[in-house]
Formats: sequence, structure tokens, C-alpha cells
Amino acid sequence: MKSDETEPRQPGVAPTAANPSNRPSAGWAAGPSGPSAAPSGPAPGPSKPAPGSAGAASGPAGGVSGPSGPSTLVDASGRTDVTKALMGQATYRSLGEQRLSPAEERFERARRTTGLWLAPLVAAVFLALPLDMAPSQQTLAGILLGVIVLWVTEPVPIPVGGLIGVAAIVVFGVVPPDDALSPFGSPTIFTFIGAFILAQAMLKHGVARRFAFFMLSLPGVGRSTFRLIVAFGVITCLLSAFVSNTATVAMLLPTALGLLTVIAKMLQDRGMVAPGFDPARLRVGAALVLMLAYGASVGGLLTPVGSPPNLIGRGLIEEATGERISFAQWTLTALPLCAAMFVVLAVVLLLLNRPEIRRIEGVQEYVRQERAQLGPMSRAEVTTLAAFGITVALWIFPGVVALVAGTDSSVYETVGDRLDEGIVAVLGASLLFLLPTDWRRRETALNWSDAARIDWGTILLFGTGIIFGSLLADTGLAKTIGDSASDALGLSSLFFITAFAAVLAILISETTSNTASAAVVVPIIIPIAAAAQVDPFVPALAATFAASFGFMLPVSTPQNAIAYGSGVVPITTMIRSGFTFDIIGALLIILGLPLMVALTGIGG
Repeated sequence: MKSDETEPRQPGVAPTAANPSNRPSAGWAAGPSGPSAAPSGPAPGPSKPAPGSAGAASGPAGGVSGPSGPSTLVDASGRTDVTKALMGQATYRSLGEQRLSPAEERFERARRTTGLWLAPLVAAVFLALPLDMAPSQQTLAGILLGVIVLWVTEPVPIPVGGLIGVAAIVVFGVVPPDDALSPFGSPTIFTFIGAFILAQAMLKHGVARRFAFFMLSLPGVGRSTFRLIVAFGVITCLLSAFVSNTATVAMLLPTALGLLTVIAKMLQDRGMVAPGFDPARLRVGAALVLMLAYGASVGGLLTPVGSPPNLIGRGLIEEATGERISFAQWTLTALPLCAAMFVVLAVVLLLLNRPEIRRIEGVQEYVRQERAQLGPMSRAEVTTLAAFGITVALWIFPGVVALVAGTDSSVYETVGDRLDEGIVAVLGASLLFLLPTDWRRRETALNWSDAARIDWGTILLFGTGIIFGSLLADTGLAKTIGDSASDALGLSSLFFITAFAAVLAILISETTSNTASAAVVVPIIIPIAAAAQVDPFVPALAATFAASFGFMLPVSTPQNAIAYGSGVVPITTMIRSGFTFDIIGALLIILGLPLMVALTGIGG
């Protein structure tokens, strides 16, 4: 493979002054830059396990929970096993499990050490402040600030930081333990579990790799990493308009990892990277996976059923204003905004995470050869696709009912309640243990040892996010924040109330779920607008749209958690990309939504 538009190689892709021989340093990088130095260690075995073998199994939409250090991912010559590196590594890696350049190692050590003392200090200082707040609210706020510091600095794995916060909530008496832990029964948690198990089967049996080669074979797409990332984002946006954002990301992540695996192997085979490079550090991988996560959030805004905050916000607006928002009105209003957001998203991700290579020559021949080697689909692949197809059909079905019967119909309400996405996910996952691949030997698509490899850390992480989101509402802390900010700012005009609504929704969504953000912020904004004698429709709708933002932290949305759990998006990269898109997205909502409401006449 050749390229006339390669980017400057990152430390570890080629010899550097600090590491001229590409010898390994102390671990793999988790920082934002490109691939790290060459690893070393014992031979990992074949890089392309036979479909259905245990060696082919890897982490689900988010990586495996078992250990996977640098020494298990290279052969004696220092050549990286790309498949294992991308699809079989631990999600939340300590410094000892990573490969870092000397500068990156110093930065990571300083960042993580700082978090050990800064998190308790921030929490203690806030708790000591003489604030006019209810004790439970101030305690919750102080603990949440400390947890955010833990999430950003990572002195402990991010899921552990969330669990420390949950324990502190109970120990400091914010709520009893039963109340604190009950959100772990949320359907979203079961969506994660079911979707991760489905993704595990897709990775194990090579379905994700087959999908990846199909996308690369599309005319024009496979020749450019830019086009590939944009095309993947378009597919994600369209799916998430009718399928839950979480489900969309969970079912497409294996394909994204498959695409990254193919690109990384091509770079390796053509000698464009060092033999022992870390494929999880490629910027193209970060751009691809972030496009998947952020693209789902953007596409979810397109229809009322695209994301739970849409339905919550629409219901609250209709109840408060008496103005009904039809499916068509919502879509017409959201379409130009979503299109503009997607263009901005593509530009932001490709500028901040510029792929190491832009044009790839010889890709068509490479893909053709690899697809020929895959051969016809195996029985295990067919079984996995059957379970996957049934699950996706059931995920989509409520959206089809909404289009036909309307979201206000009793049929839609019944179907939506009974085909909850979490229930559908675990039902689909259960099929993998029921549909046989070899009846004589009583073998099915997955066994429990495969399922046990799913990314339990990401599940725990988002569970803690749901807990904090529910407590923000239950303790009244979110309302206190909104009322205090409104009083301090003296909001009185439509523009400033709309801007406040969007910013507040994004800020709350960053530290809790987007569903919680909509449920908390919209009821705050409506009375603020009414008190200022401003029509609350536009500010409340802005809060509803902005609730689906929050791109900086893994805990902000389920799709962010899944993307971070893939192991190819460092926290610093997510924060940098997410912050930029948060700012520009907020401006689009603040400036564009009032214009679209005026043009479409929605709410009038």
C-alpha cells in the first residue's frame, strides 16, 4: 500500500530521537497522540483465529475485562498482533499495561498522581464552604465534583471512580444504600449487557470483520479514510434516528473495530508503521469510534423517537404550553440542524484527530484478497446474524409503529413499553445460547465463558452515572443550580433564556445521563421563561436538544461510555474533541433553533 498524503509519523510509528531503535518503554499510551513505541514479548499465536475459536473472542462493544498487557500482543520479532491488540485488550489499562513514550509516561504519571490528592481536596473544600444549600445537596455536589476529578485524571480506573462516589454518597448520608443502588436496575444497564453479548458473538465469529470488508469495498469509500469515517457517520445517524442511540452504537462498534483492524493491518503489512506499533493509538481509530458515538447523538435528534430525551422534553413542553408537536414537525425542524451538526462534527473530528493517512492506494486489491480468504459464511456467522437481525428488527419496530399510528396512539404506547430496548437486547443475546451451531455436539453461538468477557467496567461506569443523575433531581440540586444561575444572570430575553437552557442542559448532561438532563432542565426552564414573560417553547425545546449533547466524558451518554470502552479513545482525546463539539453545537442550537421554529411554525 502506498500513499502520497501520509501524516507525520507519531512517536513509536517510526524511530525517534528518544527511541531510535523502537525498543519498548513502560507500557501503551493512553494519551491523545498517535501510536506508541514498538512492544515486545512472547509470540501471541496466529493473528487471525479461526472463526468460532476461543482465540477469536474479544471484548464486546468495548473491550474485554480480562488482562491484556503489551507482552501478549507481539511476536518474538516485535510485530504487533493487530487483532488481539484492538479486539482483545483490557478497556481500562493501568500504566503497567500501556506503552508510553518517555514524555507521555511523565504526563500520565503526573496526571494520575494529581488526581489522588486533588479529588479529595476539591470535595473537602466544597463541603467546607458556607453555602446557602440544603446539606444533602451540598454533600452530593461536593462528592460529584470529586468524582469528576477522578474521571478526568484517572488515578483509579474510571468505573472505580464512580463506585467510590456511590460509596461516599451512602457513607455521608445523602441517601440510604437501597435508594443509591436502585438505578442499577435501569433498562439501559440491560441494554448494555445484551448488546455487548451480541457484539461479542459478532467479534468472535468474524461477522464484524466481514461487515468491515463490505464497507471498504463500496465504490470510492475504501480509498479514503476521510470518506470512510464520514460514510460510517452517515450510516450511524440514519440508524439512530429510529433505533436507540445506545443500541445503534453497540451494534455498529464491532464493525468500527473491524474497519480499524483492517486499516491497521494494511499499514503494518505495507511497512507504513513500525512492526510493533500500538493500533489502539491510531488517530484514525479515535476519529472513527468518536464519529460513531457522536454521530448517534446527532442522528438521535432527527425524530421524536430517536432518543429518550426527545420524548421526555416533548411531553413536558406539550403539557406546559398546550402545543402539540407532531412527528413531521419535529423532523422538519431538526433536519437542517442535524445536517449542520453532522458537517461540524466531521470537520471537528477530522481536524482534531487527523488520520495518519488520507488516501490509501491498493485497498481494493487488498480487500478483495481478504474477502476471498474469508470464504462463505459459517454456520456460526449465520446464527449470529439471525440473532442480531431479530434484535435490530425488534429495536426498530416501535419506531415503525410510531410512523404508522403516531406517538400518541395506544398501540405505540403498548409496543414501546413491552419492547423496551433493554428487554429486547437481553432477549436477542439469549438467542445466542439457544440457536445451535452444531446440534450433535450441542454447541451454540456463544458459551458463558464468552459472555463473561464483556465490558463489565463500562456497565458499572454508566450505572454510577445514572445514580448521580437521579440524585441530582431527587435532592433538588439541579433545580437549585438552575434557579441560582438564573437569578444571578438576571435572564429576561428569549435569546438569553434559550442560551442558558442549552448551556445548562449540556453541563448537566456531561456529568449525568442525557435522559436525566432533559427530565431535570426542561422543568426548570419553563417557569424561568414564564416569569420573564417569554414564550417557553423555544427555550424548552433548546434544552431538549442540548440534553443529547454532553460529549466530553464517558459517563455523559451511553454511547460515549461504549466508545471509551473500546480502548481506542483516550480520555484526553474524548475531552478535547467533546469540548470543541459542545461549544459549536451549543451555538448551532442557540442560533439555529429559533430560526427553524419560525420557519416551520412548530409550536405556533
